Amino acid sequence: MSRNAELADRFEEMADLLEAQDVDFKPRSYRRAAESIREHPTPIEDLAAEGESAVKDIEGVGDAIASKAVEYVETGEIEELDELRADLPVDMAALTSVEGVGPKTVGTLYEALGITTLDELEAAARDGEIQAVSGFGPKTESNILENIPFARQAQERELLGDARPIAEAVRNYLRNEDPVAEVAIAGSNRRWRETIGDVDVLVASAEAEGAVDAFLDWDAGAELIESGPTKASVRARGMRVDLRVVDPAEFGAALQYFTGSKDHNVHLRNLAIDRDLKMNEYGVFDVSDVAEETEGQRAGRRVGGETEAEMYDSLDLPLIPPELREDRGEIEAAAAGELPDLLEPGSLRGDLHTHTEWSDGSQSIESMIAAAADRGDDFLCISDHATGPGMVGGVGLDDDELREQMGAVAAAAADTNLTVFHGVEANVDADGDLSVGDDVLAELDVVIASPHSGLGADRDAATDRLVAAVEHPETDVLGHPTGRLINDRPGLAPDLNRLATAAAEAGTALEVNANPHRLDLNDEGVRTAVEAGATITINTDAHSGEELALRRYGVHTARRGWAEAADVLNTWAPDDLAAWLG
Repeated sequence: MSRNAELADRFEEMADLLEAQDVDFKPRSYRRAAESIREHPTPIEDLAAEGESAVKDIEGVGDAIASKAVEYVETGEIEELDELRADLPVDMAALTSVEGVGPKTVGTLYEALGITTLDELEAAARDGEIQAVSGFGPKTESNILENIPFARQAQERELLGDARPIAEAVRNYLRNEDPVAEVAIAGSNRRWRETIGDVDVLVASAEAEGAVDAFLDWDAGAELIESGPTKASVRARGMRVDLRVVDPAEFGAALQYFTGSKDHNVHLRNLAIDRDLKMNEYGVFDVSDVAEETEGQRAGRRVGGETEAEMYDSLDLPLIPPELREDRGEIEAAAAGELPDLLEPGSLRGDLHTHTEWSDGSQSIESMIAAAADRGDDFLCISDHATGPGMVGGVGLDDDELREQMGAVAAAAADTNLTVFHGVEANVDADGDLSVGDDVLAELDVVIASPHSGLGADRDAATDRLVAAVEHPETDVLGHPTGRLINDRPGLAPDLNRLATAAAEAGTALEVNANPHRLDLNDEGVRTAVEAGATITINTDAHSGEELALRRYGVHTARRGWAEAADVLNTWAPDDLAAWLG
């Protein structure tokens, strides 16, 4: 597994610590380098082996940062980072997870009050100490206290986008190990939940201890937590990875059991009991002739368990896709033969929400088109940010710049077989108005209306605002409808039934933003939209060609929301899509 993300995390931490100490320019450089390193296709350890000059080929990486990258690969440490940590010994990640608390605030509160942890921050806020610090006040202190519970929750679970690659890396490694007959990702990771507790991996092997030894030899397992004859746990990139080894004949039962969810499994077990069956991690057993006092998980006549399909078939059910296993009606639908024909990975034909260096993206229009073509897509929309609420640093385009970009997009489109649409991500203000003139909106192929500010509005105000946006005659897509950032900020909480109904009536698509930091709409929002007859579009919001690969997170979020291919705009052929856009 590449160490790119690991190194990027270190540079982002350096940026935060430098910013907290009011250092100019350097934080931005480290953040830019971190982003480029995280997305770079070549493992940083391979580049470091070639020397600093090879590392410097990464965009945004100069001499000093290249030197630190090589230092980290070779030693596992960055001396300057250790020094920064010593100067400012704070839990930066935990403290900045509180909305409204940035690195500079952390630095100020450390100097004034010695605050280093989330517990200390909460205690200081409760005691009224923060409002006494210069530059703060009662309102700021109250906001900090109000946002701490959300921050605590966020600290407990990891983003799917961080956990899934680790799960896939260990699975792919174990597939090639001799003692391993089968291996699968389990738990909430397999169900593609938006956040993950631990990474769970299940192995079938007749040589359990050999499989455990192979797991413990995994290079990315940086820290041993515990190990035994059939189980082991290590820490990889800060996450706990749990391995369980089972008998190959019981692999299907174990996979079904350890995939969960708990509520889904309890429901299945109750159905089994009604049929004089016992269902557990070892299989399904007919216990109709077993005396009540007979003990043992494997008591009774075994009727299934080698495959997952056998587990469901024993209850006269079809195999239920992992994404649906949340006890939200999927078992009843399966029994009635009414499970949805879920959208399949790979069925999307393009992306309607991407950014370029014209706003805050990192690549040119031509590079984004080439990246989409390399993926085998049929269409792409260039939809850079417009100016407006929530846009800082001058990253948004005004109306004149959007008209200028029309020519650039048309010129790039002429050199490709890809169908290229030109659009904009307009900002939705507090009243639901868009930040681009109607005359310009009318000239664009795709108009995405997205909220970026004022995300603390109450339910009614949030709903009114978003309904006004979807009902705007030029709006094609409501982008990341709640504006949330998972584990960072909760975003808007509109009445989704009312919003979905309005979108269906207006012919406006609701976006599933596939960036793992957003996944917005979430799974429940998707299901609400689908049931209301609204159209869904799955977009990456990509700011580089590499981020087009994030599409899969949106697809599985849509599957969790019971979406079928017919519900999703991106499955359409370019000509049909162009006609819909009108």
